[in-house]
Amino acid sequence: MHEDQNFLEMVVKALVDHPEAVVITRTVDEMGVLLSLKVHADDMGKIIGRSGNTAKAIRTLLRVVGMKYDARVNLKVDEPEGGRRPSLSSADIAEANEAPTEVATNGSGQVSDADIDAAIDGLKI
Repeated sequence: MHEDQNFLEMVVKALVDHPEAVVITRTVDEMGVLLSLKVHADDMGKIIGRSGNTAKAIRTLLRVVGMKYDARVNLKVDEPEGGRRPSLSSADIAEANEAPTEVATNGSGQVSDADIDAAIDGLKI
């Protein structure tokens, strides 16, 4: 195993509750080294951290490790199966990308509160 992969494995296994579920794959291409990380669904929050701060810190440390070996190292955190974020189907994405409907304005060019409420009710989030 390479030094960058060993380093990431050591850091991640120290953070998570399910270290046996940590899987790291390493690929090298013209852009540099890509480390893909898979963890147990319950451990995603520990890896990402508040506002992504933990993931940012891990990425920063990996860049430092990469500089030592003259390589650009990037981290990709793969979302686990059964994760908390619902996956969108292609139909959902197509529906979300449809052109928005026109909103009527009163004579002053402003949108009324009722129009705003109707637009919000029409959103499918």
